[in-house]
Amino acid sequence: MSDDIYQPNAVELATELTIAWLSNPNTRTSADDVPSFLLQMHASVLSLVGGSQALETPAEEPREYVGAVTARKSLASPDHIISMIDGKAYKTLRRHLATNGMTPSEYRERYNLKADYPMVAATYSESRRAMAKKIGLGRKPGQTNAVTAEAATPAPRKRKANDVAAD
Repeated sequence: MSDDIYQPNAVELATELTIAWLSNPNTRTSADDVPSFLLQMHASVLSLVGGSQALETPAEEPREYVGAVTARKSLASPDHIISMIDGKAYKTLRRHLATNGMTPSEYRERYNLKADYPMVAATYSESRRAMAKKIGLGRKPGQTNAVTAEAATPAPRKRKANDVAAD
């Protein structure tokens, strides 16, 4: 027996795995994706083999984000909310956050905002609520505006036997 340990060639293994991946009929990919997949496969094989040549990606340092405005200033006007990302005014932040690849919770976390920090301006929210109420959203099926108006007004008080009649 020899003391030599078989050391597989990482390039050959990565190439064979990539060819096997491409020959699978369920794999749908473009030619542009193949080089990046091959590089990822090579890095994976090197890390599994234990080679010191593995491509290491530097650990990303946590960034400290500073808002374009303060939280108080972003909510100063009821007509809009000023974004802490770019300092522009928006009626609603959801689409703006989505274009920047963030969710409302990630936005709140990034800028250390409270959980109840609004994503919609107060005036805009009120106008949408009034419009929804006007068209009848929130009512039970078969209920009309007249029925809801009757429910809102108190019923007249019934006279009891021991009430003194003012007649």
